[in-house]
Amino acid sequence: MKRVHSPTPHYKSKIFVIIVKKEVPMQIYIYEESEIYIEKEESEIPWLKIFTKEPYKELGDMPKELRLRLWEIYDIVEREMKLYYKPKKINMASFANMLPRVHIHVMARFEDDSYFPNPMWGEKQREANLELPDEKEFHKRVFNALQRSGL
Repeated sequence: MKRVHSPTPHYKSKIFVIIVKKEVPMQIYIYEESEIYIEKEESEIPWLKIFTKEPYKELGDMPKELRLRLWEIYDIVEREMKLYYKPKKINMASFANMLPRVHIHVMARFEDDSYFPNPMWGEKQREANLELPDEKEFHKRVFNALQRSGL
């Protein structure tokens, strides 16, 4: 199900909704709450990005409670990614040089993905055709795990 973002907050919802932000084409949010949202990165591998809504430049600029919640959300995303996809490795990155605001990349890596063992921003090693489980089901699992966590 797709829905165009409206001013109504979706973080109170008990149902899973993929939100397509109309301000930025093809930006797919799989989770949104009052201070944090999770966005899908278009890629051959499972790749999510966790953002704060407030554009903090550095992690240390964030209130401590929000910083702790960000890492709790990261833990849930990583756990669900490992359980669902069973990757060789989970990569986590937070450079923020091109987009100078707090956000964390969470990527499931496989020995036969196009870039492994290099970073996804590195030199392509091969052509890959990964056969992975349904991505929408994974997004639902992340959403539901976050809802259950009570964060």
